[in-house]
Amino acid sequence: MNSFTTPWGAYRLTRFPEDPREQLRAWDAADEYLLRQLAGQTEVPAVPTAGPVALTGTVVVLGDRWGALSTALAGQAPVVQISDSYLGQRATAANLERNGLPAGSVRLLTTSEEPPARIDVLLVRVPKSLALLEDQLHRLAPALHQDSVVLGTGMVAEIHTSTLDLFERLVGPTRTSLAARKARLIFSTPAPGLDRPANPWPLRYALPDGIGPLSGRTVTNLAGVFCADRLDIGTRFLLQHLPTPSGPATVVDLGCGNGVLGTAAALADPRAELLFVDESHQAVASAEATFRANAPAGARARFLAGDALSAVPADSVDLVLNNPPFHSHQATTDATAWRMFTGARRALRPGGELWVVGNRHLGYHLKLRRLFGNCETVSSNPKFVILRATKPAR
Repeated sequence: MNSFTTPWGAYRLTRFPEDPREQLRAWDAADEYLLRQLAGQTEVPAVPTAGPVALTGTVVVLGDRWGALSTALAGQAPVVQISDSYLGQRATAANLERNGLPAGSVRLLTTSEEPPARIDVLLVRVPKSLALLEDQLHRLAPALHQDSVVLGTGMVAEIHTSTLDLFERLVGPTRTSLAARKARLIFSTPAPGLDRPANPWPLRYALPDGIGPLSGRTVTNLAGVFCADRLDIGTRFLLQHLPTPSGPATVVDLGCGNGVLGTAAALADPRAELLFVDESHQAVASAEATFRANAPAGARARFLAGDALSAVPADSVDLVLNNPPFHSHQATTDATAWRMFTGARRALRPGGELWVVGNRHLGYHLKLRRLFGNCETVSSNPKFVILRATKPAR
């Protein structure tokens, strides 16, 4: 746990879930820069405002990664946080409680929920996904008025010409600050009469042939979902080797993205009961749309935004399909994969199987052998490997 010093005091913050192996802070220089600007305490000239920003009316924080911005501002004004991340919102709730702030001081909304009808201050933590930023600015811009304050923040490596172009096209005239500690601010002036283009999200496309039951079918992708405009090549490889349980089974699409693995499993065996799980609300909504459009009549499925399989009872599922990520924002880490693997082992029934596809160089077979006591290679190519681990009988 670290102390985050802001113009309004210091706050004890952590990510969620806390992992003693990880030394990653719950904030960065971009969060610090934005808060100093709001308080009129920037260390380098920043355009175009001078002095503190009045935090009055409806204050919306978009994309707050671990609740650093929302926690710091909760004592200054009621805040509406809009986030795609289940883990980020759990971190926010935990950080508010940790610092003695009432839970009601921050209203937590997902990116799919109806945003406030009027926004007086909009603070944007620039996301990794330009598509998610585009979709959210489309959704939020109509609530802005000519006196709204719009400030964005991100590390220099996260803010590109295309980022500024989105603010310019969807909000209004946009400028940036000088860089400070490799962070930068975005200043956008709302133009209420702006002629905005149509929101292109969600995106739908037909899958290629040769990938099993889903060949040629249409999938739905909300903005921000991994590989939203094409089929991920790792997922494609697993689809070509999809396991078929010997009888009715409970199958989990873990880290489901747009839900193609679970939907393919339902098409391969209509008796299967599916569970789609992802920490991204956009992904879970995409998976549900893909499943509803393609699943056979009578197919059963549940859709869950959560922390891997922490909410799934032990010894309750037969098969877990997983293409784990190995990035958390800008950090390369195996923490997410490790939580997925340990959660799968707990949730599987004895004899149940975890199937994983991943880049060969990640060495997932070592982790799986340590957890399950076994791991075999189902198939491999020069880039990917498909691994199967079986939960041993007691």
